[in-house]
Amino acid sequence: MNIPKVQSAIPQEGHFLVVLFSNGKRKKYDINRLTEREMFLPLQNPAFFRNVSVEPGGHAVSWNSEIDISEYELWQNGEEMP
Repeated sequence: MNIPKVQSAIPQEGHFLVVLFSNGKRKKYDINRLTEREMFLPLQNPAFFRNVSVEPGGHAVSWNSEIDISEYELWQNGEEMP
């Protein structure tokens, strides 16, 4: 399966990310379902959540060296946007 790479990720109110992929498609990804896991608890902090960045090569988005979400997860479970 050929998953497009992440080009940008914009944090939105309500703990959503709007992710632009290398094929030009945009998807809205709900972070809320992850924040129940201990690893993702820091994302509940709005200031921390807004500090998202795209990993080199577009293989993931990350907040620090311990918290990231792969392009596969974002692509498979994001809601396609117009």
